[in-house]
Amino acid sequence: MKSTFFTTLVVSIFFVSTACGQMGGDKSQRKSPPAKAEQKVGDATIVIDYSQPSVRGREIYGDLVSYGKVWRTGANEATTFKTDKDIMVNGKKLPAGKYALFTIPGEKEWTIIFNSEPKQWGAYKYDEKKDVLQVKAKSTSHDMTEKMTFTISEDGQVHLDWAKTRVTFKVN
Repeated sequence: MKSTFFTTLVVSIFFVSTACGQMGGDKSQRKSPPAKAEQKVGDATIVIDYSQPSVRGREIYGDLVSYGKVWRTGANEATTFKTDKDIMVNGKKLPAGKYALFTIPGEKEWTIIFNSEPKQWGAYKYDEKKDVLQVKAKSTSHDMTEKMTFTISEDGQVHLDWAKTRVTFKVN
């Protein structure tokens, strides 16, 4: 009985320390390391903080990332989108602030979601009632991109590239 308790204790400590190591510590050592896209667009500074998952030979869209379901748009913590000024996103107003950036992938069109709860792990506690803005964005074929990458151009084009897909929305 004592050996079963001791084995259970050792295994529990291992799993807890592994989980804590994944959530804290040196985030650059994660399989999906942190990344940032930052750009001045007009008077506003746009910052997207996210974790970069890799394709690693996997089928991404329609398999690892389901069509029609809310996705954290990255890995680990929810991706965040921050603007220091009110902006327009695909023609709709987004107030200055920091948001969780979720998406609902589709084969040809995605929904981009700006949610008022930026500090979340993944999309596990996603609450649609906290959405500040949802906009539609087109999905197109693109050159293979191993690590998920956000870029923001000076003219306000925001691109999400991963696998052979590019999703674009406009901020101004």
